[in-house]
Amino acid sequence: MPTLPDACRALLELQDGVLARWQAGSCGVPLQVIDSNLRQGRWQALYQGSYATFTGEPGRRAVLWAAVLRAGPGAALSHQTAARLDGLTDRRGGLIHVTVPSDRQVLITPRERHPAAPGLRLHRSVRLDTARHPSRTPPRTRIEATTLDLVNSSENLDEALSWLTSACGRRLTTAGVLRQALDERTRMRWRTEVSAALADISEGTHSLLELRYVRHVERPHGLPSARRQVRRSVNGRAEYLDNLYEEYRLAVELDGQAAHPVAGRWSDIRRDNFSAVSGLVTLRYGWADVTSRPCEVAAQIASVLEPRGWPSRAIPCSQACPIPSMIL
Repeated sequence: MPTLPDACRALLELQDGVLARWQAGSCGVPLQVIDSNLRQGRWQALYQGSYATFTGEPGRRAVLWAAVLRAGPGAALSHQTAARLDGLTDRRGGLIHVTVPSDRQVLITPRERHPAAPGLRLHRSVRLDTARHPSRTPPRTRIEATTLDLVNSSENLDEALSWLTSACGRRLTTAGVLRQALDERTRMRWRTEVSAALADISEGTHSLLELRYVRHVERPHGLPSARRQVRRSVNGRAEYLDNLYEEYRLAVELDGQAAHPVAGRWSDIRRDNFSAVSGLVTLRYGWADVTSRPCEVAAQIASVLEPRGWPSRAIPCSQACPIPSMIL
């Protein structure tokens, strides 16, 4: 684009070919130039005041840039949109989520956007200056802010906790950093539950199923605390045990998949056989076991622990708990 100033061309390179009307003055582009390019079809409006400086179908990143620029200076992609960008989720939502400073009013109408541009969902935040990542592009919230925003907007506690385990399980952040971000928020849904979950995550729980195991099977029935995500070498390959009761040579593996792939199933069998040769017993449970039959699972685990030297016994989690009659 030889007619555009160098400052504008540098900005377009950064912003995937997208320019906002409010940026025109700072990069030396007269508004008349923008309007002329739009009229002649060389540029196209993706959202009101956000323009793709090219023809043809805009790519995903160009649309995201247009969305965040539409919301004005200092805005940031957030929630599900930021989560997708940073690998916190693999799902692409229908809307683009953008957070703006709490004192900004942005009116977006359905008719203003390009057919290729999704609708926008606006959020407001009093701490956006610190929540926005200092360097990533398109502008977005930091992973800790994104995670806690998603916790706050979850429909239920299970969904909220799954965001925490996903963020840490994918090694995008740590429980300690999330706790610091949590402490900086004056308002937070499920604060007590989130704080307790972060404590368990810091000890190695990597999924919602593993959290439920600790909270519904192990802890309320008085079972000993297992070591989480224990690394070991199996035939020269590094593998991890979900829960290892090392002193009693018992491993408890948790599988949250509805359908286990054949290759994964054979891998589990080989690992279990390796464990058996070394004297390690492996018990496996799925989502339905842990969520629907936690007392039965606890009883079975206790039945393996006791003959192997566990000096205690499983305890009932409530008056209705059948543990006393189930220990083998």
